Amino acid sequence: MTSFIHQLTQAWDRNNSLVCVGLDPEIERLPEGLAGEASPIFQFNKAIIDATADLVCAYKPQFAHYAAYEAEDQLERTIEYIHRTYPAIPVILDAKRGDIGSTAERYAIEAFERYGADAVTVNPYLGGDALEPFLKYENKGVIILCRTSNPGARDVQDLQVGSRRVYHAIAELVARRWNTRGNCMLVVGATYPQELAEIREIAGDVPFLVPGVGAQGGDVAQAVKNGQTRDGRGLVISSSRAILYASSGPDFASAARAATSALRDQINASRRKVR
Repeated sequence: MTSFIHQLTQAWDRNNSLVCVGLDPEIERLPEGLAGEASPIFQFNKAIIDATADLVCAYKPQFAHYAAYEAEDQLERTIEYIHRTYPAIPVILDAKRGDIGSTAERYAIEAFERYGADAVTVNPYLGGDALEPFLKYENKGVIILCRTSNPGARDVQDLQVGSRRVYHAIAELVARRWNTRGNCMLVVGATYPQELAEIREIAGDVPFLVPGVGAQGGDVAQAVKNGQTRDGRGLVISSSRAILYASSGPDFASAARAATSALRDQINASRRKVR
């Protein structure tokens, strides 16, 4: 079985892209023509996926955007559709799970066996034993919150731990202890470019999932400059609303494609060129 990191690396190169489209549907914002369909979220996702599949390195459905509408079945259908139609593109389930070991085992089964995700986001607050149920799926990706993109991240993640901040400690734990199977990534927001550089220094070549561009206003060029690895890769730069809702009309899929293409070009203009 191909590992998540290997699949991601191949997708970076095949589509010349570090772009991840976040599949975060909001029924209230779906185009009028879809609202009355039996599975409007799935139909919306399918159109977005078909329009962008050659431009991305990953898709990232956010669990709450399905559970809130009792649409978990449409999440399952979305992931199954990507795997069946575009099997080279990995799917990240953005669920931010974190609980004691016995419950974490259930969450890991949910993410990797029920939904069939290739990777899942997790919260490291409970420590390594709560992450182990995810990490033991060696071919799956475990994407650990480190420096998130929201303004309130400073309340906890900037606290001092000795001479370091909390996000430095998380990056060190991943690089030195938790990534023994080579299946870890870190969540580092584009809204904090200086922290991106600091965490890259600590984490080496561990890939980053980078939210915060698009609607959140993160600077793409700075994020790429400070977060990329030596080979000009190492980043999965996620945009959701700016792509999904590039148009509210019947041209929503073509508008999403144009927005995805523009973001890919913007990212690639700042990437390190390796000869």
